[in-house]
Amino acid sequence: MTTLTQKQVKDNISKIFEIVKKGENVLIKEDHNQENIAIIIPYKKFLLKKDRPLGILNGKASFKIKDDFKITDEELLSL
Repeated sequence: MTTLTQKQVKDNISKIFEIVKKGENVLIKEDHNQENIAIIIPYKKFLLKKDRPLGILNGKASFKIKDDFKITDEELLSL
């Protein structure tokens, strides 16, 4: 995985697209504190991502979100 700072991403976006097209992930870090911000992954890897199994509850538990369920981002964050 290639690791770059925000400034490096801004300065080299075309090169980054070439890296990602070759199948490599790119980790982006903040300039000043090196905190991880994001990972750019190839689209093909994104499509391969499968749903997470329920583990020991697989086949025993399920969930459904009803069509009339509504909550704002603010309401969710205040829970």
